[in-house]
Amino acid sequence: MTYAGDLTPTQAHELLTSTDALLVDVRTPDEWEHIGVPDLPGVAFVPWVLVPGSPPNPDFVAQVQAAGAAGRTVIALCRSGQRSIAAANALTAAGLGPVYNVLQGFEGDVGADGQRGPSAQGPVGHPRPGRLGRRTPRP
Repeated sequence: MTYAGDLTPTQAHELLTSTDALLVDVRTPDEWEHIGVPDLPGVAFVPWVLVPGSPPNPDFVAQVQAAGAAGRTVIALCRSGQRSIAAANALTAAGLGPVYNVLQGFEGDVGADGQRGPSAQGPVGHPRPGRLGRRTPRP
């Protein structure tokens, strides 16, 4: 069973601000601290992996369930959109959802310079259209 599909940052932002959908930021705690966090209320911070290169967080599904995912649309977000696909598949397999992945992730698509960041579309929820976050440390 695969996840429900992919959303652009703009689509994710619209869904998050017009429904009770749950945004699950699956990046690592270091990424939250050093890169920034989504600028939306009620975000669940549940890492898919605890440190880069490690296997999936064995408590991931239970932690997302504890964050209130039951009966809600879930939107998974990571840095670039790769870990969030794996997380979305795991949550779907566990019976949650529908679960969506955010295309381009928190940092946005790769810009003309080959880098993610301000030159790219960027995260959802930021004042710029199509963004979901901010570049400030997690509170």
